[in-house]
Amino acid sequence: MSDVNKTAAIAIGPRIVASGGFDLLYREGMSLIEDVASYLDGEGRADSRILSREASFLYATESMRLTTRLMQLASWLLLQRAVNEGEITKENARSEKEKVKFSATPSERGGPGYDQLPQALRDYIDKGDRLFDRVMQFDTLERGKMAELDPGIANGIADQLARLKAAFGR
Repeated sequence: MSDVNKTAAIAIGPRIVASGGFDLLYREGMSLIEDVASYLDGEGRADSRILSREASFLYATESMRLTTRLMQLASWLLLQRAVNEGEITKENARSEKEKVKFSATPSERGGPGYDQLPQALRDYIDKGDRLFDRVMQFDTLERGKMAELDPGIANGIADQLARLKAAFGR
């Protein structure tokens, strides 16, 4: 093995994104989008009719934030899937992803009336926030910027890389 091969850094982030981990994230994301749409169109509509005026306004606000965030996440997921399947280049996807601004990012929840919202909506908001966090971690990995990752995740990845290097003698 040449010295170049021994010292060359391997960009593991894009490989993780292109692996089965992304497929799971994609399925979970699309499933969540379908579940939320179904809820808001059915049971959620009925739930919102029995809320107080204040809670009804908050319900409308939070459901709009949630659907906006999920549509932005769907755009990211579909672009990444297109890259993984070779339909578009990483550069084209990156350019398109720049157009998808995550304007409805998760923020602190709570405040007046939040606890009056239907539990199902609050659960979907929590799931949407967790999906957002996971997509942002994948996006960071895909761009090869492990230093920007949450320290706990970055340390876990670094630990796994150290184990792989030890196992393969590199």
